[in-house]
Amino acid sequence: MFFSKKGQALLGKQQNEILKIEAWGENALRVRSTQNAGFSGNDWALSGTSPRNSDISLSDGTASIRNGKISAHVNAAGVITFYKENKMILREYYRSYGGTESRESSCLKVIAREFKPIAGGDSYQLNVRFEGNDGEKIYGMGQYQHAYLNQKGCVLELAQRNSQVSIPFAVSNLGYGFLWNNPAVGKVMFGKNYTEWHAEASDQIDYWITADDSPAAMVKNYTEVTGRAPMMPENVLGLWQCKLRYRTQKEVLQVARKYKELGIPLDVIVIDFFHWTRQGDWCFDPEYWPDPKAMVDELHSMGVRVMVSVWPSVDRKSKNFQEMFDRGLLIRTERGTIQTYDFNGDCVSFDAMNPEARDFVWGKCRENYYKYGIDMFWLDNAEPDYAQYDFDNYRYYLGPAVKVSNIYPLLYTKTFYDGLRAEGQTEIVSLVRSAWAGSQKYAALVWSGDVRSTFESFRDQLMAGLNMGLAGIPWWTTDIGGFMGGDVHDPAFVQLLIRWFQFAVFTPVLRMHGDRDPHDIPPLSDKDYGGGYLYTGQPNEMWSYGEKAFQIMKKYLKIRLSLKPYLLDLMKEAHQTGAPLMRTMFYEFPGDEKCWDISDQYMFGSKYLVAPVLFEDQVSRKVYLPSGCWENVNDGKEYEGGQTIECSAPIDCIPVFLRK
Repeated sequence: MFFSKKGQALLGKQQNEILKIEAWGENALRVRSTQNAGFSGNDWALSGTSPRNSDISLSDGTASIRNGKISAHVNAAGVITFYKENKMILREYYRSYGGTESRESSCLKVIAREFKPIAGGDSYQLNVRFEGNDGEKIYGMGQYQHAYLNQKGCVLELAQRNSQVSIPFAVSNLGYGFLWNNPAVGKVMFGKNYTEWHAEASDQIDYWITADDSPAAMVKNYTEVTGRAPMMPENVLGLWQCKLRYRTQKEVLQVARKYKELGIPLDVIVIDFFHWTRQGDWCFDPEYWPDPKAMVDELHSMGVRVMVSVWPSVDRKSKNFQEMFDRGLLIRTERGTIQTYDFNGDCVSFDAMNPEARDFVWGKCRENYYKYGIDMFWLDNAEPDYAQYDFDNYRYYLGPAVKVSNIYPLLYTKTFYDGLRAEGQTEIVSLVRSAWAGSQKYAALVWSGDVRSTFESFRDQLMAGLNMGLAGIPWWTTDIGGFMGGDVHDPAFVQLLIRWFQFAVFTPVLRMHGDRDPHDIPPLSDKDYGGGYLYTGQPNEMWSYGEKAFQIMKKYLKIRLSLKPYLLDLMKEAHQTGAPLMRTMFYEFPGDEKCWDISDQYMFGSKYLVAPVLFEDQVSRKVYLPSGCWENVNDGKEYEGGQTIECSAPIDCIPVFLRK
């Protein structure tokens, strides 16, 4: 490989490949490689940041670049090895001719940076490989519905689906963080023998790596270059009330009035889907919502903020469909029907990658919701949801779905963030079902999607929330009790709901939501459209599950409200440093080897250790206390750290310890 220095960049050229390495952020490097004539110019998740000064040296057919604690050495064959303060942390996997190190002279002909041309275009299928490191543990990567906090040994699809959120930033216990800066559909395999990142279609290899002394420092470096969440307002840190679905403004007001009558503070009430005439009309059905402004005014007088659900899908019978279709504002299909979504309608989703489409959708929501005083928007189906996840059949303004689709939820959220900012709003929160690297800077509150109402699913959500925090998303929540399958008459489900509520008190947002069985409530209308025809779930308010459950939830809501000053401090920290509110044990105690293997308890900020009850009929559990002094907040007993204790956990109690 032939090396040169251009400005602050290290360049390498070999046959058709151009390699570029730059200092990019604190203790970090950005690596790009292409076999096209030049680089694309897309910064993707690194938008808004730029290279910085670095130390570059060229010597004897090799080259190196240093930025603070991280450095990269490139040998004559073009193989990159990364070091943290002169200790190797990551090395490209290379098994081919021409190398100088033992494993590089090989007949296997496997190279680290592999470009497979896609016929007829300038895109490639990409594979990038790194050596496996014995004893390595890998965390982050967003939200996957499985039971693993440590992603080492896992194969992860790099694609957005309902309840799967692909955010390709990984934190290693070896002292580095790695961002795959590419929105293409693909996968990553964190194998024992090697790691492989794959993109179905892309112009170039693009990744970013940081090395630092702690997970907190790595997340700080990462969010410096991808953006940080704004400050979350205090008046959304209490209870959110939602169900599937409030069908009329009368139902919404009845619920809010009862909370007020019972003396229970309610911060947010949420109006879920099919309050509209048709998907893509983005308005209230006037038959069931005759005076939205009066409804909102009354809710505001009670101190309740109002959130309304917005979907990206546009029914062919919508009043906006033809104009959007003619103007090219919808996602395109490569073959067959133009339909992309088929839930209760023949729909095509709007193309959030098209700035004109974003302006159009916000304009409708501004006119039909915001002007009535609606405070916040629930951006559902934000992946976007497809009838079939056939990514090779869809095309966006920015290109084929296989090449760019993972960035869709970020731009969907940006639609409403930009619109509200243009209206002068500063306290913005959008509830959204998916995200990508950098979504946090657009006030994205990500929830874990339409998950099952089971203890198994509950355990998976804990893994999801912790890994989302490490991937740069500090605002995360779940549907308390899970979304589907919970029967309000089943004592086993009520037990799950209580345990989930207790856990949710110690998450960024406390939100009652779910589609509750049985579905025996008749529709309001026999029409096949409008706000009255679709089914709804059973009541899902705090008082809906019996007096015992009600009293337990009241107790924990009181605890939540008492935590508001602490929550504000955590939100400020997230805004300033990118720190998650829900933190893995090793995030706070990186020097404690045991903490790197614990996945059933976590730190809520730096003060509270939370040990949720994750199994049915469980009334006690083991809790590991790291070094220090810990107070059980339930009984006031104090314990010296460095030990595992057995902790009582009756149905009205979740084990929580205060770090003294």
